[in-house]
Amino acid sequence: MTHDPGRWRPLFPILGTSTYLISNSLGAMPRATKGKLDEYADAWATRGVRAWEEGWWDLPLTVGDLVAPLIGAPPGTVTMHQNVSLAEAIVLSCFEPTGKRNKVVCEEGNFPSVMYFYAAQRGLRLVTVPVERLADAIDEETLLVPTSHVLFRNAYIQDIAPVIAKAHKVGARVVLDCFHSAGVLPFSVEKLGVDFAVGGCLKWLCGGPGNGWLYVRKDLIDTLEPAITGWAAHEAPFAFAMPPIRRTAGARRFLQGTPHVPCLYAAIEGLRIIREVGVAGIRAHSMKLTAILLECALEMGLESPTPRDPARRGGTVTVNPPDAQAIAMALLERNYLIDYRPDAGIRIAPHFYTTEEECDAVMSEIAALAKRRPALRLTQSR
Repeated sequence: MTHDPGRWRPLFPILGTSTYLISNSLGAMPRATKGKLDEYADAWATRGVRAWEEGWWDLPLTVGDLVAPLIGAPPGTVTMHQNVSLAEAIVLSCFEPTGKRNKVVCEEGNFPSVMYFYAAQRGLRLVTVPVERLADAIDEETLLVPTSHVLFRNAYIQDIAPVIAKAHKVGARVVLDCFHSAGVLPFSVEKLGVDFAVGGCLKWLCGGPGNGWLYVRKDLIDTLEPAITGWAAHEAPFAFAMPPIRRTAGARRFLQGTPHVPCLYAAIEGLRIIREVGVAGIRAHSMKLTAILLECALEMGLESPTPRDPARRGGTVTVNPPDAQAIAMALLERNYLIDYRPDAGIRIAPHFYTTEEECDAVMSEIAALAKRRPALRLTQSR
């Protein structure tokens, strides 16, 4: 069946007022999300403290189970957290560097926030290598491999299977960052055999900020004891017992303190819509639109670091005309919502609600702005 973006566009208010091509940064908010946030507010207003036992307390697992089928994970293996940095920290807290096994290996194109975290850890050695050399850099001294499924600057889809195989061969664990793949690329963390996966609902899953998630391989869950913990991970949290913590079984043991309830309400509708649309259909539409964008860029003679091979291209096309940052700012002023990244260029991210006409329009606008680029140079006032 042919994908029809028009079927879904009425569900997202911003699509009626903007050309929205920035779902790799912040997915469009579903119209019904406001109702979910009203539902949260009504529960607080009318049920008060009773709301905890009427669903609030379980939301990190309830919403995690909505994420799970979108990443090919079994129920009961995904928990919700505030962001990926925290999720990565929880994973690391399950391990203690010993002897020579104190190396963390990742690709040079990894998201900086992830590398900030590992670089700041005492007793760890952070080693970064070109993405094509990642598997070769993993050895018996490697503790963790936090790596991106799709690189954020150029949308390169990494062939992750050899990395996982090498890591397991030498006793290391892999933390797969799926922030730029979940919701736009079909995959299964269970079939990949990845140890941990992290991501969020902020981008392609249209769930808003404050909704990071953590997947832990099912057979590992009850064997790990994260040092970053809290009362939500206790087997009897309302007994308020003194330490040491008696950890609960299952994925709840990866939680910490009081859940971030409003954010979790905000995630629900986007996850429901993505599941209804289907990630396979989203991927097919995405490949079609990214091919249009890339073809236009090449016809215009614009530099692009985005992979030409559709099997290696995620949901974003990056173009890098002269004065790309200034052009990006001009596009935003004209209500074309894109973003700019240093050492990459203008990132354009169509989603299942994007039309071919919108892709043609933004590329025509970039071409027109590029021809007038001397007038677009950044000034001190900007």
